[in-house]
Amino acid sequence: MDFDTHVQHLADHGRALAESAAAAGLEAPTPTCPEWAVRDLVTHVSQVHRWAGSYVTTGRTTPPNADDRPAAAPDDGELLDWYRAGHDALVTSLRGAPADLDCWSFLPAPSPREFWARRQAHETAIHRVDADRAAGRESVIDPALAADGIDELLHGFFARSRGSLLSDPARKLAIRTADTGDGWTMTIGSDKRTTTSTADDDADTTVTGDAVALYLLLWNRGGRDGLTVDGDETLLDLWQEKARIQWA
Repeated sequence: MDFDTHVQHLADHGRALAESAAAAGLEAPTPTCPEWAVRDLVTHVSQVHRWAGSYVTTGRTTPPNADDRPAAAPDDGELLDWYRAGHDALVTSLRGAPADLDCWSFLPAPSPREFWARRQAHETAIHRVDADRAAGRESVIDPALAADGIDELLHGFFARSRGSLLSDPARKLAIRTADTGDGWTMTIGSDKRTTTSTADDDADTTVTGDAVALYLLLWNRGGRDGLTVDGDETLLDLWQEKARIQWA
């Protein structure tokens, strides 16, 4: 998926998030983030948007440190407008960023500019799902974006050595999208995970379904309904218990 498409998804899902947050109300619970009310969700996403935008606009090349502080959120009456302003600023800064932008990033990507566009598209799409659930709405996600998000998750976040998603002995989890024709196999070992871009026939567990359903499953925003699971389902139990995103 190219840079412009990522930025357009960021724009679209960011607006949809605000609409669902307004419909739900800031005090409403978020079922997919049970520790948060909608105001917490909106605050978090806007702080992330501003954080990401600060790298794009300043070209900062160093990672976050203990002196960095998230942007202070306003009172409820101004929160959604504050969110919208931060979201619009991020979209605008990405669209105006040069292709050779040099700044810090933390997952593999062709360039820092493309990293931030992709990362914020998925950050916003997944949290748009949280806002939709709070409002009792169904989320509309492009299958191509969902497949791209699975790829980012497996080849990006879980390619790093950190985290507790481990297995001894090693086991293979294959993911196969029925609608976009994509596939991956993650080998979950005792000290690391590795992923290939094919769904191996000899995996311990193979999960097949539409890309969006798989995207939500792997981000722990959806269950197994509508998916076909072949092999050892306890590997999915391990995923749901241990697959937690750790940032930079």
